Amino acid sequence: MDWFSNFAQYWPQLAALIALANVIASGHALLNKRDPRAATIWLGVIWTMPALGSLCYVVLGVNRIRRHAIRLRVHKIFTRAVPENLGDTEAAGAEHLQHIARVVSRVAAQPLTAGNKIDPLVNGDEAFPAMLAAIENAQKSISLCSYIFDNDETGMKFVAALKRAVERGVLVRVLVDSAGTRYSFPPITWKLRHAKIPFAKFLPTSILTPWRVATINLRNHRKSLTVDGEISFTGGMNLRHGNVLLANPASPVQDLHFRVTGPVVAELQEAFANDWNFTTGEILKGEPWFPDLSEAGDVIARVVPDGPDADFENARWTMLAALGEAQASVKILTPYFLPDIALITALNLAALRGVRVDIILPAKNNLPFVHWASRALWWQVLERGCHLWLTPPPFDHSKLMIVDGHWVSFGSANWDARSLRLNFELNVEAYGRKFGEEMEKLIARKIGVAREVSLGEVDGRSLPGKLRDAFARLFAPYL
Repeated sequence: MDWFSNFAQYWPQLAALIALANVIASGHALLNKRDPRAATIWLGVIWTMPALGSLCYVVLGVNRIRRHAIRLRVHKIFTRAVPENLGDTEAAGAEHLQHIARVVSRVAAQPLTAGNKIDPLVNGDEAFPAMLAAIENAQKSISLCSYIFDNDETGMKFVAALKRAVERGVLVRVLVDSAGTRYSFPPITWKLRHAKIPFAKFLPTSILTPWRVATINLRNHRKSLTVDGEISFTGGMNLRHGNVLLANPASPVQDLHFRVTGPVVAELQEAFANDWNFTTGEILKGEPWFPDLSEAGDVIARVVPDGPDADFENARWTMLAALGEAQASVKILTPYFLPDIALITALNLAALRGVRVDIILPAKNNLPFVHWASRALWWQVLERGCHLWLTPPPFDHSKLMIVDGHWVSFGSANWDARSLRLNFELNVEAYGRKFGEEMEKLIARKIGVAREVSLGEVDGRSLPGKLRDAFARLFAPYL
């Protein structure tokens, strides 16, 4: 009974602390939640779950961190002015896309750059050999950022190549998300440390660091590799053996990555440098990281970083601008489709204007709960004329958006709240008819083997299935 007496003795003080925590959490929700419905829900959680409610809000409700991008002044290298018509004769019939460029210019700090070349790399079968070859040929610097860097056959190939680069005297920096290191055991960081490869973990969290609980839900989902500051690889592909389909892995994953050369490489390097500085305090600058770059192709491009910091909702604004300007077609390829009401409205409005909207999703998702939540809202886009397709296995993790066969967006961001509000993401917007047509052919191949979903099929699900999907959708902001 002594413990009960002691507890009763200090209960007033404890209750006062809980009440104070609830008041502080409630005030933060009222002042910072843009959606009044979200604020109302959080107030209910905070006050109906004493102590636990305010803790949940700190972990899941506080989505933004303050991070100042370092000023590397790399934009001075962009010596060629971007044409007003986005590529002279290349842009014939696509002048309206200048409005997308104008919107993105106002939400993202990076300028459009002309003279770029972008090559798609399908699956790890094409991407990984090209990336490893670039690492083997590196002479000055290598910056590598990945959400997942698995300790498997593919991961060890990258570790070995990076180790040889370090031994040659190449400056190497590797940034891996803390949560992403937990997809394999032992984590790849053990091998990186043993190989003496300079690396860092983005926003490390564990039960031993409770003071970092407020950032546990914020992850670096970006993927990029830049070699000698002259060639970059970026897209949606993690470093794991499952992407090598020709090897018949246990859990195969389709994906897209891109090899980029030209002035926009400096923007990809700058994004990595900002993340590295935020994580380690080290500033990467100078010719080894930011050399003078020459033109390599005819694509006009810009990097669009997104995150719960100064780049908040850049990707979302870009998507909305693209949907608003589309005149003929919109093609969306994404593994996770949980758009908010504004994006759903923009998709439907485009379809109602007569734009052909095709949404391509995997028939079998690697996250069943996410698939259920997504299926609960399919009717909202199907009833207004959007077309929805399901591609057969293996699971397709590719991310791509094409507007009118000319504007292309690719990178790490998905069509869900986690990508658009919580994660640090990295996308590239590209203008160019030839590149756009190449990407449309890729989409056409996927649609060619896909199955179209009808509104009747969605409405015809069993009641238990509908209830399960609707329940899963309640958690959409955190999936």
